Amino acid sequence: MIQPLRRWSGVPLFLALAAGLIAFVVQSGELGSADTQHRLQSAHSFWTTEPPVFQQEFPEFGVHGRGGRLQSWYGIGQSLLMLPADVVGTYVERLPVFADYTGNDPSVRNIIVSYSTNILISILTSLVCFRFLRQLGFKEKHAAAGVLALLLSTTHLHYTQNMMENNYIFLLTLTGFSYQYLWLRSGSRRALLFGSGAFGLNLLTRLTTGMDLLAGALFLLLVSWFQGIRGRTLWSQCRTCVAIALPVYAFFGLIDRLHQYYRFGSFFNTYVAVLAREARQRNPSLPASYPFETPFHIGFLGPLLAPEKSIFLFDPLLILTILLAVVAWKRFSPAVKAYQITLCILLFAYISFYARYTVWSGDFAWGDRYVSTTIELATLLAVPLLLRYRKEIGRTVWAAGIALLAISTVIQIASLAFWLPLEIYQMETLGHPTFVIALRLRNIIAFAFGKMDAWGLSNHAMTEDPWDYVHITTWNFLPFLLKRAGVAPAKIVRLAFVVWSAGLAALAIILWRLRRETAQLD
Repeated sequence: MIQPLRRWSGVPLFLALAAGLIAFVVQSGELGSADTQHRLQSAHSFWTTEPPVFQQEFPEFGVHGRGGRLQSWYGIGQSLLMLPADVVGTYVERLPVFADYTGNDPSVRNIIVSYSTNILISILTSLVCFRFLRQLGFKEKHAAAGVLALLLSTTHLHYTQNMMENNYIFLLTLTGFSYQYLWLRSGSRRALLFGSGAFGLNLLTRLTTGMDLLAGALFLLLVSWFQGIRGRTLWSQCRTCVAIALPVYAFFGLIDRLHQYYRFGSFFNTYVAVLAREARQRNPSLPASYPFETPFHIGFLGPLLAPEKSIFLFDPLLILTILLAVVAWKRFSPAVKAYQITLCILLFAYISFYARYTVWSGDFAWGDRYVSTTIELATLLAVPLLLRYRKEIGRTVWAAGIALLAISTVIQIASLAFWLPLEIYQMETLGHPTFVIALRLRNIIAFAFGKMDAWGLSNHAMTEDPWDYVHITTWNFLPFLLKRAGVAPAKIVRLAFVVWSAGLAALAIILWRLRRETAQLD
């Protein structure tokens, strides 16, 4: 039975406000990675005369496309997402008041893009998550707790500060699940169309999200199967789903192919093929299988066991999800069972697909960014299930669940403290394996007590880039970064600290109000 979604209390409003404030206070003003900066430049090239890739960036970045023009090797999705903010940010940056600041980091344009885009995604994600958890039959207070756990206690928090594609993919994937499930329960073809559009839009961001699309179909099939739907009824559902969803997927697939043809003159290859060809031309010693030359067992076991990237270390709520599935599986509803099985298969598919990739780990990222989104989807139900079955699971499991939630929250907050390449630079001298999370906690303590020598950051030995050095030697929040860079006027820095502190205070008030609101619910 779908819970009524039209008669919400004030919980969704407080969740949206909390999500927006969380995104606001964690921003550094930077985009967080070179990948996102390149995607922003692609967005910039859509409406200006600037190229998508500058000549001096090659060969570290970019591949040659039609007419020998350098092209980005990413999909178009995140660039389209950032396009409106890029237009606004560009014109604001050109205002006379910023004339003396232009050319410095964090740039005015990046600040506008990162704040506006991340806040929007965070708010929409909170609403979609709450909706989906209610659809699965969770009480409002349990659904609200699940949303907050996602926002604060999974790697979703890190990628709210560091704007890679992950949170955008998460939003679209969960929207697809929610609206397609609504169609299954209500028969609304409009809901099926909307959900299919969300899955299809994901294809423009990363083609591997085709696995998310298939996972959505598997989820619907498993729900129907667990509810005893068979024969002609099941076949009729499948026909309707395919008839409506397939044209939507084909439409977005065509857009991706047209974009590919515009860049590289082919409908049928991907940028990976072009990248591999040019890389082998520059370095003939690369294997013929490049960039899928990693031994499968290394790339498959890495996300599970490697101390630098293990999904169990970076998202401990996954352990809680598995624990609850073991002790309470028989109590799960058909929809919850279907969702958990689907996400388990999807996680296996992603790990297997990237296992042979040359950078299976996602390289410069907090955890394994290629599977982080799937982990977040898989752990979404952990806290709601823990609360729903508190009496049935016993004190030991309850205590373990609370401990894992606390540990995960500490890990995610720690991930915000410094710019993510810090530990990667340190590992160049420390070697492998390195427990990145333990190293991050040590770095926080060392910095808080002014023991810079404990880091090896008393000089520029770790990085030759002056901006990198500035960035990894301060707390990774906008006011601290502005102060550390020492370019912005002192009064602007003071104002930034006032606004940031007000944001923290507002977040505390909203969380308190949300707690009061949920405490009144049955």
